[in-house]
Order: sequence, then structure tokens, then C-alpha cells
Amino acid sequence: MRTTAATVFILALLSNSAAQTAANYVKYVNPLIGTQRMGHTYPGATVPFGSVQLSPDTDQQPHNIGGKYNKDAYKYCAGYQYDDTEIVGFSHTHFSGTGHSDLGDFLIMPTVGPLQLEPGAKGDAASGFRSAFSHENEVAEAGYYKVKLDDDNILAEMTATTRVGFHQYTFPASNDSHIILDLMHGIYDYADKNVWTFARVENDHTVVGYRQTNGWARTRTVYFAMEFSKPFVSYGFKEFGRQDYKGFWRKFDQTKNFPEIAGKQIRAHFDFKTAKDEKIKIKFAVSPVSTAGAMANLRAEIPDWNFERVRNEAQSQWNKELSKVAVTTLDEGEMTNFYTALYHAMLSPTVYMDIDRSYRGLDQNTHSAAGFTNYTTFSLWDTYRALHPLLNIIEPTRNRDMIRSMQAHYDQSVHKMLPVWSHYANENWCMIGYHSVSVVADAIVTGNLTGPEAIRALESSARTARTKYYDGLEWYMSLGYVPEDRNSSSVSKTLEYAYDDWAIAQAAKKLGRQDIYDEFIKRSGNWRNLFDDSTGFMRPKDSNGRFYAEFDPLKTEGQGFIEGNAWNYSLYVPHDVPSMIEKMGGRQKFAAHLDELFTMHLPDEFFAETEDITRDGIIGGYIHGNEPAHHVAYLYNWTDAPWKTQERVRMILKHQYRPTPDGLGGNDDCGQMSAWYLFSALGFYPVAPASGQYAIGSPIVKTAVLRLENGRTLTIEARDQSEDNVYASRVTLNGRELDRRYLTYSDIASGGKLVFQMSDRHP
Repeated sequence: MRTTAATVFILALLSNSAAQTAANYVKYVNPLIGTQRMGHTYPGATVPFGSVQLSPDTDQQPHNIGGKYNKDAYKYCAGYQYDDTEIVGFSHTHFSGTGHSDLGDFLIMPTVGPLQLEPGAKGDAASGFRSAFSHENEVAEAGYYKVKLDDDNILAEMTATTRVGFHQYTFPASNDSHIILDLMHGIYDYADKNVWTFARVENDHTVVGYRQTNGWARTRTVYFAMEFSKPFVSYGFKEFGRQDYKGFWRKFDQTKNFPEIAGKQIRAHFDFKTAKDEKIKIKFAVSPVSTAGAMANLRAEIPDWNFERVRNEAQSQWNKELSKVAVTTLDEGEMTNFYTALYHAMLSPTVYMDIDRSYRGLDQNTHSAAGFTNYTTFSLWDTYRALHPLLNIIEPTRNRDMIRSMQAHYDQSVHKMLPVWSHYANENWCMIGYHSVSVVADAIVTGNLTGPEAIRALESSARTARTKYYDGLEWYMSLGYVPEDRNSSSVSKTLEYAYDDWAIAQAAKKLGRQDIYDEFIKRSGNWRNLFDDSTGFMRPKDSNGRFYAEFDPLKTEGQGFIEGNAWNYSLYVPHDVPSMIEKMGGRQKFAAHLDELFTMHLPDEFFAETEDITRDGIIGGYIHGNEPAHHVAYLYNWTDAPWKTQERVRMILKHQYRPTPDGLGGNDDCGQMSAWYLFSALGFYPVAPASGQYAIGSPIVKTAVLRLENGRTLTIEARDQSEDNVYASRVTLNGRELDRRYLTYSDIASGGKLVFQMSDRHP
């Protein structure tokens, strides 16, 4: 019988005394969930919201071959694929669950024997420095990763602090041991991605340098400081790229024991003599500012060589964060699902500043984060839906700092816009909308962002939404919709702009800015301009106001949508559900429409062109594997059949989330897929962030305790919880029956007791 990754993980934990003595939450985290197929997560060592994500990379696929996109690159968005049998090395930066990628900086690989400076060919580990490995010898925990590299009989272990990756390699006896530093390696790599790299050997155990890349982020520069626990006996560099002019550096042999190197395609090696079972440790710090900053980070965060102490502290940080939500469930698998989802929800956004609070800004200058922690990795098209609303409840101070980071982005932006999708002092403009305004508005409406900074954030939101040259906004503002003949994905953009405008209006209302409220509440009704009464779907129009004749509501490509079709996207009016239902024929007809969505069959041809959607993420025609329809199961609450929301939610929870490497039905997308699970498992969901309301669903937990920053607790109890009892026949809050189908932010923040009486029969 083949042992599953989850089984190996549990067994490894049971044999690990340090993990057993820790609090009870880390033991349920399985970072291997989502590492296969569409999850695109990574299993390595990091701390909550850490700058370093030290993780194995199982292959490196070029983004394009001969100028044509290489589809295999998409499998390696996070660097790791569970089905692979080889590891090429361990790099320090990764995205969790994105459908596009970057990073993979500073890959390290230990080897024994004749020096090899090429990674070699996949499937032929002997051809390079890559190594075979087995999941039988792999352990993945929150804050810790271990694997045996079979080819050279090296045990690799790693843990991390916020800015430093800590490696520990146990070598066999050898006079020919090496540690390779690959400055060429990257995720979504291509020939010209490395703009420049530099390394400088300070002494026989310290190396510093930087890497500048032109990728998703086009001016990204990362500095490093690397320190060995043992002096190396020799070292060298090899330049794999072509340099037409080397100046007078050509007078030196820079390949052997020469203390500095610069170029585009460089790998370095550091050579040792090792005794049997000797451990060589590496502290590897990153900085957005300088090598001096990286060294200061290293000294401050790991001043000694005590690997077990750092590991225990990393796991203590995870336990502290995970303990903010304490649950019990019907079985161990659901506990693993819950705490792995909470773990995923705390991987990003990521801290982006040195220990002295300095960071590189969007203007490429050095700034100081005075009075706040600066963050990056804002995948806002995904995370505004549930991740940031979750953080606004359980991590309001951190979420407020994220908003302050967005405001700093705005201040440094030549466009004077809040971030769309930003990382490492770059705006990469990925996806659509301006959903940072939703995160801002949600914090303002719920009272977590107040005073002058709330007013300033509102004004920044309004100016962002008035940037005419951004992605069809000129047409949206003049015509009331984005025309497809002027700007593609026009329906999706119109609908998302309308929601964002509504969010701005809610923040303006809270702050008493009637002028901004009037402007944006009017714009929020623009969704109506693309609703086609004859078909009952949203439909693209041209700039003359005519609906496109060629229209198929099952198809995504060429229909005015992005990452969704008309069946899913036509339901995207989260801010005005009653009006949407009225347009679609009333509550009874609308409920029947939802029924058809969840029970229809969507042929493969209708998502064949969409790279990040597979059959695994689809239920009927409902696409849970991508974000635009994440609120849809909750829309039955606006009909006469709210029990169907409970039925659909429990079905999605059981079918789209499993404690296995292929257990996610779509990209986790920086925690959004996991945040949907967390809200839904607790029994409620933010259909329209910035409304201050959370639609009631069907909890999958037995009990939950939310430990809030204000010192209060919200206790949730699902009485008579079982696999069959999916219907909440009665809901009480602090002993009083809830006479509405939603909770408010105040209900949650005030604490108390929320009780669901579960039943196998709906009303």
C-alpha cells in the first residue's frame, strides 16, 4: 500500500518531540496540501507573513521556448510539484498559490563528489547537481522542512525567521563536499530575466550580493547576506552568460578563489571537507535595500547557530497565529483542512522592510516605514474577497498596516493609484479592478481605520478610481460600461469596477463625504448597462451600445470575461443582490437559475483555453477553482430557499478541500481559496466586503473560538453536527434567535456565543 503524504506527515510529527511539546495547532498543518495540480503552494519553511519562504524547487521550466509560451512553466508557479521525484535546490522566495509567478531567488544545493554546476536534466539526476528524493523521507511542518537527498546521502533541514532562512545539511564523510549558490535560478524564468547579479566574498564564511530581475516585477532587486557555520576551504564562480565587454576585469581569473563576481548568469560553489554526519549550517538573509541591511537582518534575527531554537521559535510564532481560531471538528482530516487553510491564509501579504524599517519604495528610493510594518505581495483581485475581510476580523492591526503599505504605494506611485497587484517595489498590473479600495472600505466601514488616515485612504481610493487611462476606465466613466471593442474582458471589468465604486461609496458614507458618496454610488449601478434582458446574462457591448451578436454564456474566451463565463460572472453584483434578482425574474426564478448552475454539465471545451481551471474545481457549471463566483453559493439567502445555501456550502467544503497534495480544486491565490474555506467552515461569509455583513451558511466545525484582538471571544457551536446534518434549522446569537440571514461585524467583534442547531432536514 502506498503511504500518502498526509500519513507521512502525521507519522513524522508523532516521532518529533519538539512538535509534540508545542501547542496543538501546528500538528494539524500540512504544507504539502495543494502542492500538486492546481494548488501551486510550496511546502517549505517560513513564519507568518515572512519575507523568506525557504522551500524546495523540484524543477525549473523556462517561461518560453523559442519565443513561445511554455505551458509546463505553469506547473511550477510555486517551484514544487508533488509528483516530481527530484529536487534541484532550495530557494528563498516563493508565491503561494498564484496563477502567474516570479521569485525563486538564491537557490542553494548541497552536493558531494565531483563538482557539477549545471542542474542537469529532469529524470536524470546524475547529469547535474539535482538529487532524487522520496516522500517517505520528507517532512513538512509549519516553520520546518526536512528531506533526504538520496544521490549524495545528505539530510537537508530548514527553518526560518521573518527575514532569514536557516539551512542545516548533514553530510557524509567526504573531502569533496560542496554548497552551490545559484544566482541564475528563478521561477517563470527566461533568458533575459536576470538583469544583473553580484556576489562578494567577505571572508572564509561570509558572502553578500544581490540579484536584479526583469520579470513580473520589472525592476526587482533583492540583496542577500550568507553566512556559513564552518569556513570553506575554497570557492569559485562560473559565468554562464555571454558578456561582449568585460572591461579590464579580464586580467583576473575570477573562477577560483577570486573574492567578487558580477554578471547576468552566475553560479558559485563553496567547498568543504566533511566528517561523517557533520552538519554545515547556513544563515541566509534577504533585504530590499542593501547587503548591509541583509547582514543586519541576519545578526538581529539569528545571532547564534542554534537550529533547534530557531525552529521552535518559528513554530511558536505559528502557534500564536493559529491559536486565534481554535476549532474542533468531526474528524482529523477536517482539522488538517482547517489549520492548513489558516496557515495558507497567513503566508501573505509578506513583510517588506529591514529590521531597521527601511525598504525600497515604488519610486525605487529607500523609505522608512515609520509607525507601521510595510508589506508587499498584494494579490488583490483574489484576496479582497475573503482573505482581507478575515484579517480585518482576526488580525485588524496587521490588516491596518497592510492598508498603510497600500497608502505608501499610492504616495510613491507616479500614477497616484493604490496597488492592483504589487510585489517587491513594483506594480505588475495583473488582473482587473482596483480592489485595494475594497480592503480600505471594509476597514473604514467596520471601524478599524479611522480619523485622518481613513479620510486620506478614502481620497486615495477615489483618485485611483478616476484614473482614466487605466484599463478601460475612460470608457467606463463616459459610457457607463467598458466596451469590448475598446478594451477586452469588458464585462468582467465593468462588474468589478461597479462593486469597487460601491465600496468607495460605503466608506464615504461612513466618513460623511457626501460628494464622494454621490459620485460613486451612481457609478456602482453601471452593472445594469450590460445586463441583457433577452438572455438573462451579462453580455459585452461595443462602443456604439450594441450587444455582441456572437455570444455563448458557457464560454470564457472572447466573450468579454476573464477567468469565468457568463453563467458565473452574471451573478457578480454582490453589492446589490436584490436588484440583480429582480432583473433576473424574481426570487423563485433566480433560485432555479442557481440550481441549474450547480447541477448542469460544463463540457471541457468551455474551459480548455483557461489555464488555471480544471475539472477538479468545477461543480456543475459553478467554478470554485477560481474567484469570481466565490460568493454565489450564499446568494440563496436572498431567495425563499436559504437552506440551499447551506446545502451547497457543505457540498463545496467536502468536495473542494481535502487533506491531500491534490486537495485544492484551484489555485490558493495567496490565501483566497483558503479564506473561503475558513469563513465557510465557521458558518458565515462576506458576500460584499465593506457591507459589514456576513451571510449565514452551514458550519463544518463542531465548535470554534475566535480570540479577538479587543480581548473578546466569539464562541461558535454547531449542535448535533454530523456529515448528514447540513441544515441550520435555528441560529441563536447570545441566546436570542437570529431573525436575519446574516451576521454583522459588530456581532462578531462584540463576542459572545453563536449557536447553530444542525439538522438533516431543511425547513
